[in-house]
Amino acid sequence: MAMELTENALKVLEKRYFRKDENGVLIEDWDKMLTRVASNIASGDEEKTRRFYQLMDAGYFLPNSPTLMNAGGDLQQLSACFVLPIEDSMESIFETVKNAALIHKSGGGTGFSFSHLREANARVRSTNGVSSGPLSFLKVFNAATDAVKQGGTRRGANMAILNVDHPQILDFITCKENPAELTNFNISVGITEDFMQAVTNDDEYNLISPHTGAIYKKLKARDVFALIVKMAHKNGEPGIVFLDRLNNANPTPTLGKIESTNPCGEQPLLPYEACNLGSINLALLIKDGDVDWDKLKEVVRESIDFLDAVIDVSKFPLHQIETISQANRKIGLGVMGWADLLFQLKIPYASEEAVALAAKLMEFIDFYAKERSSELAQEKGAFPNFQESIYATGCLKREKINQPWDSLKEKIKKEGIRNATLTTIAPTGTISMIADTSSGIEPQFSLAYVKNVMDGEKLIYVNKYLQKALEEKGIYNNKLLDEILTRGSLAGIEGIPDDLKKVFQTAHDISPEWHIRMQAAFQKYTDNAVSKTINFPNSATVEDIQSAYELAYHLGCKGVTVYRDGSRESQVLYLGTQTTSPEKTDKKVAPRTRPEITKGITQRLETGCGHMYVTINTDAQGACEVFIQMGKVGGCASAQLEAIARLVSLALRSQIKIESITRQLKGIRCQSPMWNKGKMITSCGDAVGQALEQFVTLYTKGQIQAGELSVENENLGSHQSVGNGFALCPDCGNTIEHTEGCLKCPACGWSKC
Repeated sequence: MAMELTENALKVLEKRYFRKDENGVLIEDWDKMLTRVASNIASGDEEKTRRFYQLMDAGYFLPNSPTLMNAGGDLQQLSACFVLPIEDSMESIFETVKNAALIHKSGGGTGFSFSHLREANARVRSTNGVSSGPLSFLKVFNAATDAVKQGGTRRGANMAILNVDHPQILDFITCKENPAELTNFNISVGITEDFMQAVTNDDEYNLISPHTGAIYKKLKARDVFALIVKMAHKNGEPGIVFLDRLNNANPTPTLGKIESTNPCGEQPLLPYEACNLGSINLALLIKDGDVDWDKLKEVVRESIDFLDAVIDVSKFPLHQIETISQANRKIGLGVMGWADLLFQLKIPYASEEAVALAAKLMEFIDFYAKERSSELAQEKGAFPNFQESIYATGCLKREKINQPWDSLKEKIKKEGIRNATLTTIAPTGTISMIADTSSGIEPQFSLAYVKNVMDGEKLIYVNKYLQKALEEKGIYNNKLLDEILTRGSLAGIEGIPDDLKKVFQTAHDISPEWHIRMQAAFQKYTDNAVSKTINFPNSATVEDIQSAYELAYHLGCKGVTVYRDGSRESQVLYLGTQTTSPEKTDKKVAPRTRPEITKGITQRLETGCGHMYVTINTDAQGACEVFIQMGKVGGCASAQLEAIARLVSLALRSQIKIESITRQLKGIRCQSPMWNKGKMITSCGDAVGQALEQFVTLYTKGQIQAGELSVENENLGSHQSVGNGFALCPDCGNTIEHTEGCLKCPACGWSKC
């Protein structure tokens, strides 16, 4: 049965996936897109085309975005993940800058290790000068990314990793303290087992100059670890990657060391390797109150056939990438819809039952993925580097829960396997929006969100499984939806049965421990790694973050990304002093200083009292002041308008959200309402609220500027903030979410890693 596309899914498809002619007119729909993709991946084989079409059309599986966008076109670049090497020479550095630009142009994301670059001020013999150091060149890469649009629509995403023993590690840890810096990069520290042991023992460890191999200096491991934790608490970066674990799971260790990952950290790769990904929609695989294991097995096998075939028809942007990608044939089958599956099975995300099911389910997927890949090896041959791999020596490490791993290992050892890696838990971003399901293995970020439509109308969208549950209880109504929207979850809402509150958990209802335990459960049976954000409340302490990092290490995770609510947007969501610990709760809020020069816009609105002119000015941080003038009115009315303007200005400079100000003003009624350009203005206060709302729209679309910083319609590497308000999508103006290590708009599908 074909998947029913939602309105949001169609919008995303029309904007980002369906083909257009030279005039921008759509020439594709869902059927034509799937036919194009299926036929291309199947190389014209009619039976395979039918199978691949049905697999996607039913919503059971979708490949990564480059495959949907580029299959059957001139570009034919179908992979999402790349890692490029950077060696310690000017030639290597700028060759990699060029190669990264080519990959970004084709729609891929890139990862780099800067660990081979000598430290700043180290001697350069060829010029008798000194080195600029890795951070200087990291800025070069960031600037180059700004100049290249990914697929003509967005900026590329990057991962930068620096090993913890690099002489400039302290500078690297703090390099994104200012959120306006390095906006095209995620950064992670490459952690070793020796370093973690030094942290445990409170020992010093050596910083090693990558150029000479000599000891540069010694640092206290706990001090370095504490700085990593402090910065992660402050704004979510850096993340950490456990390098030894990446290499312990490296299927081809004789070919080199894994030193970096793709932008979201779920795909460790050797230099020049690429990987194409795809995800199974678990939310559709339920039968009689349990996972439909037979159907899941069928979908896994079909998905492996699809992803393996992608390699054969891909055009790679570089010869080196083509060579190693075809020699190792890595693919990454993952999942989406995990949270929605748990909703349907009535299993709380934060529970032993959910963690146990996660391990059982991922073992099942991993087992049958490898079984099918082994069958493909018999049909088409093992991946060319098989004899150099852990499979040929029988060293595949898997603990049995339900599947007969010993017999499969022996089969693979004798007969080969088609793909060096098979499983990856990736962010699903827009493909989960197309499938109308939850992202990856993340809990739902929110159970409801607002979508702005024409004439200022707002529609509330609620999770379909929650809506069904509320309807079955007979308590579904608009008032309840408003409260769910305001809170973001069911916690604290009176009248909702406890059994629903227990099951319908959101990211912020779940403690960090359960986030990490869920990540570890999926990681246990995933060849590559798991993309997951460990969400913390704003009140979380530095000690909380440290405990989470330590737990992730002890439970076998390959990396960790944390996010404390409101931290990364401390200058975006709130733009000013924000309480981060209990002892600061009595701190007074003071307005920021008004600069000497501001600039903004003036709007004219028709009110029942006459023409009103509302001027909204901005400084470098956003909206900062409002002036109101109305015709020749004087006396008390003029004084009241000045009072409104002064209080709104004070609020804007005191970290109050524009949304909150607008909500207070809009809808105030007087005896003289007036129509203005198709909208009813019910009072002077309502007019000011509408002017602020229009300002938000214009600001988001880039038609006005904040201070001297132009806010363009296209993403320049960071999402837009509106004055002291909320983080907004640069495409549609709706609020955005932080999930899977990415920023994502639930309304239109915009995303940024």
